[in-house]
Amino acid sequence: MSLLSKLFPLAKALPFELFVGLRYTRAKRKNHFISFISLTSMVGIALGVTALIVVLSVMNGFQTELRTRILGVASHLEITEANNQLANWRNLANQVKNQPKVIASAPYVIAQGMLSYGQAVQGAIVRGVLPEEEDKVADLGKHMKVGSLTDLHAGEFGVILGTDLAMSLGATIGDKVVLMAPQGQFTPTGVVPRIKQFKVVGLFQIGMYEYDAGLVLIHMDDAAKLYRMGDRVSGLRLKLDDLFDAPEIAAKLARSLDGSYLITDWTQQHTNFFKAVQMEKRVMFIILALIVAVAAFNIVSTLVMAVTDKRADIAIMRTFGASPRSIMGIFMIQGALIGVIGTLIGAVFGVLIALNIETIVPFIENLFHVQFLAKDVYYISDLPSKLEWNDVITIVIMSFVLSLLATIYPSYKASTINPAEALRYE
Repeated sequence: MSLLSKLFPLAKALPFELFVGLRYTRAKRKNHFISFISLTSMVGIALGVTALIVVLSVMNGFQTELRTRILGVASHLEITEANNQLANWRNLANQVKNQPKVIASAPYVIAQGMLSYGQAVQGAIVRGVLPEEEDKVADLGKHMKVGSLTDLHAGEFGVILGTDLAMSLGATIGDKVVLMAPQGQFTPTGVVPRIKQFKVVGLFQIGMYEYDAGLVLIHMDDAAKLYRMGDRVSGLRLKLDDLFDAPEIAAKLARSLDGSYLITDWTQQHTNFFKAVQMEKRVMFIILALIVAVAAFNIVSTLVMAVTDKRADIAIMRTFGASPRSIMGIFMIQGALIGVIGTLIGAVFGVLIALNIETIVPFIENLFHVQFLAKDVYYISDLPSKLEWNDVITIVIMSFVLSLLATIYPSYKASTINPAEALRYE
């Protein structure tokens, strides 16, 4: 390489292949079509990487938000018996308190009911709770819009409604709604449903239409009277120090507790939601990765035309002592540089959009007067985002590898050019 070093003084500071590859990338070409394809490839890679980062961040956000909102109402673990009634729940609560990783427990009564106010009638899930215990196992208290759980007092027959349910009924704080239990009572005139009037003492908003439009809370003692549970409850709700340990703790409790209990954890109760989100995330990754792949393999076209355009230069470098490996390295660097620049631009824009998507989406909705996620259709009406740096690193590496693979064939063809044939018509 001594002669080449004399011809290219800067090549002493940089490896010869890197120096020439960078020079070819920066040089103005006579064939502007090659430059256009190079730019198209770079933009395509940038768009693909941006889309991948944003979409995966949104899917991560949906998964996290879904889990947070569901567990704000549901529980990590639930213990009941086969008939959905738990008689000796106080002794059971004392037993589970001694279990490691169990933070708190709370009894509950759950049943179906029909609410009516004026001419409006709505079906709902009725949950009877002990306010002082419920706050220990769920985050409902944080989602109260009006009032609090402690406004539920035994014997006063107060009710807390979801905001969407209250809107459907047309009821507000202080109004009295009628709650009908489907289990009727037998009278000489036939079966009559059990009916009780409840006063609205609070409103909550979880942010999931399923709960906001279909759940009501009353005091557990009032629920026991309405549904004739006596001293029994529907089950016991547990909160753990780590929700991801729920399946393991459930298995341990099933082995250690005396009696035939039915123990379910949050992953079993809502498994379809989380599996669907995870599956969608994988499918979207594959689909959007194809965009990056197509853009990356446009580099093949760019390099093939660049090799054709530089045949004479290749022949001259071979004549002055450049090896086929050096020629191959020059064009691999040229192609890889297109991929690196496109990947870095895409990564920067993807991260910026993912971190600010909760601001960008409302701005677009207000600007065009549209709503992307309707509350009565989707479980979550806001578009959440959670940037995972592991996803960003994976996408960047994948994009770079695809770009590098796309350079191999045209770079190899450049290295096989015969100098004599290339210079014959020059």
